[in-house]
Amino acid sequence: MNQLSEMILPLLIVFIVTAGLSVLIFFLIEKNKAKKGQSILKNAEEKASKILEDAKKTAESEKKEKIILAKEEIQREKAELDKEIKERRSEVQRQEKRLVQKEETLDRKIENLEKKEVKLAEEVQNLEKEKAELDNFKEKQIAELERISGFSKDDAKEYLLNILRESLAHESALLIKEHENKAKDEADKKAKELITYAVQKCAADHTSETTVSVVPLPSDDMKGRIIGREGRNIKMLETLTGIDLIIDDTPEAVILSGFDPIRREVARIALEKLVGDGRIHPARIEEMVEKAKDELESIIKEEGERASMETGVIGLHPDIIKLIGKLKYRTSYGQNVLNHSIEVSQLAGIMAEELGFDAKLAKRAGLLHDIGKSIDHEIEGTHVEIGVDILKKYKESDIVINAVQAHHGDVDPLSMEAVLIQAADAISASRPGARRETLEAYIKRLEKLEEIADSFDGVEKSFAIQAGREIRIIVKPENISDDEMVVMAREVAKRIEDEMDYPGQIKVNVVRETRAIEYAK
Repeated sequence: MNQLSEMILPLLIVFIVTAGLSVLIFFLIEKNKAKKGQSILKNAEEKASKILEDAKKTAESEKKEKIILAKEEIQREKAELDKEIKERRSEVQRQEKRLVQKEETLDRKIENLEKKEVKLAEEVQNLEKEKAELDNFKEKQIAELERISGFSKDDAKEYLLNILRESLAHESALLIKEHENKAKDEADKKAKELITYAVQKCAADHTSETTVSVVPLPSDDMKGRIIGREGRNIKMLETLTGIDLIIDDTPEAVILSGFDPIRREVARIALEKLVGDGRIHPARIEEMVEKAKDELESIIKEEGERASMETGVIGLHPDIIKLIGKLKYRTSYGQNVLNHSIEVSQLAGIMAEELGFDAKLAKRAGLLHDIGKSIDHEIEGTHVEIGVDILKKYKESDIVINAVQAHHGDVDPLSMEAVLIQAADAISASRPGARRETLEAYIKRLEKLEEIADSFDGVEKSFAIQAGREIRIIVKPENISDDEMVVMAREVAKRIEDEMDYPGQIKVNVVRETRAIEYAK
C-alpha cells in the first residue's frame, strides 16, 4: 500500500505540473491572439473610416451633378412651356379675331336681310294692288266678252268642255285604232300561222255525236220478246241497267234513254247480245248484263290506254286511265269528250313545240283538262272542281292542276302551258261541226248579246247574226260620232268578254249612217 502511494504521488505531481503548464501556455496563446485581433480591428476601423469618408465625398459630388442636371431640365421644360403658352395665346388671339370678323359679317347680312324684307313687303303691296287692278280688269273683260259673244260664263265653260270632250274622244279613238292595228299586225299573222298549222296537223273528225242509243232489231217481232210476258223482260232489263227502253212505232229499232252514258252503253251491249242470242228471259238478261259490264270495263280501259298512247302522255295512274276511257261515253253539246280531250292535247302540244314551251306538259294538261266530266253526273260540283280534286288525289303537278282550273277562266293561268290549254280548248270547241247547242241555250246567248248592245246610250237597234258569232249595232248618228263609235265597239266587246261564256270569238260591228233626205215639189 505504501509502495502504491509512493508510485501514485509522483504521477500526481507530474500531472498537476503538466496541467498548470498547459493552462499557462493556453493563456499565453489567447493573449497573443487578443493582441493580434486588436491590431486587425484597428486596421479595419481605419479602412472603414477612410471608405466612409470617400463615399461621402463621392455622394456629395454626385448630388451636386444631379442638382445641376435637374436645374437644367427644369429650365428646358420651362422654356418649352413658355413657348407652348405663347403659341396658344397667339391661336386664341387669331380665333378671337375671326369671331369678330364673323360677327361683323353676320351683322351686315342681317342688316341686308332687313332691308330686303322691307323691300319685299313693299313689292308684295304693289303686287296686291296690281292683282286687284287685274281682277277688276278681268271682270270688265269677262263682262265685255259675255256682252259681245252672248254667252254667260257657265255657258262658255260648258261650250269649251264639249269641244274638249270631242277632241279627247277623237284622240282616244285614234290611239285605240293605232294600238289595235299595231297589235293585230304583229299578232294576227303569227297566231293564224300557228293555229292553222296546229289544226291541219291535228286533222280531227268534224262530226258531232248524239246522246241517244238506238239498237237495231232483225224484225218487229223481236219487240214482243223484249217486252216479255206482262212486261217482265223489259222491267228486268230496265231495273238492272237503270235505262229506259222506248219501244214505239219506230220500225225494227229500240231506243235507249238514260242520264248515265255508261249505263246506257251497258244496256245497249246487253240488248244486242240478247237479240243476237234470241233467248230472252230474266235469268238470261241478268247474265248478259253482267257480261256487258265486264266487256265495258275492258273497253273503257282500252280506250284510256289508246288515248294515252295516241297523245304520248305516259306515267298516268291506272285509275286516271279508266276515267279517261269513260270520256268515250260522255258528250258535250254533241261533241265526244274523249275525242275533244285528245284533240286539245294534240293542239296544245303542237303550239307548245312551235313556241318553245314544254310540249309534254301541255299534252298532259290537255288530255286531263276535262277529266271531271267522266264522273260529274255522279258527284256534285262542276267538272272543273271535280277534275281538280281527282288530280290532287293522284298527285299531279301544280302546273297541270292550274291548267285544268284555268281552262274556263275560273282562275288566272300561272303558266304559258295553261294559256295554251285555254286556246286549244276554244279551238276544238269552236271549229265548224264540233258542237251543237240546244235551241234554248242558243236563243239565250243571242238575247244576251242584244241585251248588252242595247244597254249603251245612242244605240238604235242591235242584231245578233251568224249564229251569235257577230253582233251588229246600229247607232243614232246625231248622238254618236265616228270617233265615239270606235270607243263604243271596244266597250261592247269588253262587256261581252266579262259577262258571257262562249266558244271562239264574237265580232262587234258598230254601224253609223247619216242620211240627207229632201223632197222635190
